Amino acid sequence: MLISDLRQRLRALGANPTHESRVLRHWVQNLPLDAGKQPLQGWLPRAVMDALPSLFAELDGLLAVRSGHAGGDGVSARLLLGLHDGQTVETVLLPRDGVCVSSQVGCAVGCRFCMTGVDGLIRQVGSAEIVAQVVLARRRNPRLKKVVFMGMGEPAHNLANVLDAITLLGREGGFGHKQLVFSTVGDERAFAALNEADVKPALALSLHTTDADKRAELLPRAPRLTPEELVDAADAYARASGYPIQYQWTLLDGVNDGQEELDGIVRLLKGRYGLLNMIPFNSNEGLPFQRPSWERARAIAAELSARGVLTKLRDSAGQDVEGGCGQLRAREAKGRPARVVRIHA
Repeated sequence: MLISDLRQRLRALGANPTHESRVLRHWVQNLPLDAGKQPLQGWLPRAVMDALPSLFAELDGLLAVRSGHAGGDGVSARLLLGLHDGQTVETVLLPRDGVCVSSQVGCAVGCRFCMTGVDGLIRQVGSAEIVAQVVLARRRNPRLKKVVFMGMGEPAHNLANVLDAITLLGREGGFGHKQLVFSTVGDERAFAALNEADVKPALALSLHTTDADKRAELLPRAPRLTPEELVDAADAYARASGYPIQYQWTLLDGVNDGQEELDGIVRLLKGRYGLLNMIPFNSNEGLPFQRPSWERARAIAAELSARGVLTKLRDSAGQDVEGGCGQLRAREAKGRPARVVRIHA
């Protein structure tokens, strides 16, 4: 289901743009129908009001929790959610009142260190299905204040749906624009669309290496932009939007943790308007990479910070429940063939 479908259905019932916005705000913010100074009853057209119970029930049915896995911190949780066609996506409740949502079932980029892309892209997640993940998270945590598009999928490959969801969350959802984070491996189309968007989210760029050849190996179907080109484009967006870039770096033991890479990070990122999020790899028996020791990761972050690159060392929740991105879905779907859909320009 798409947000545009919802808007068209409301208009067909007689809603004007103000009615439409109010109804969507009640859904996204999980508000009762009698909330606010002017309750919906008696203010909305009767046909719209009569249709709301079934419409909201339909929206509630967009997702079903298949399994939940609480993190060891007592706050975070990874949810495996079923969609109407039997496919599944993962949504993660984060510490500090955030949620990480998925934009695709599977992924076409095929990052070598990510379980999500093992089966390729299966289908896009509709804009209403994306927002429904936020609504579900808000019901579990009413203090929710941040949404990051860092779950399953590459948001730049589902650009229209992701930007529609971001627009709704930024306008009717009550989220600050810088609290909406668009994550991408780097795509010229995405940079262009974000610069033109009415609601401009913060940007997270998955960098992972400063070596162009190594990046082509690790991210085999990412656009062939060099690390220098990616950082230049991201830095330009950061300065135009006023939100610092989050450069994402999955730390792989013996792959992108050597001194040459650290020197490259300093060369590329020192003086840029952003910070480096360094996340040690979430080990999985199905992938040929290892998680470095925490002591090694901490030493790397300390060296980079001392050399002028603001670096935050982050841990991936769910180590104890095989909860890295795509792992819950892969565990449930083990042995089930997937239909691969190729992305065309």
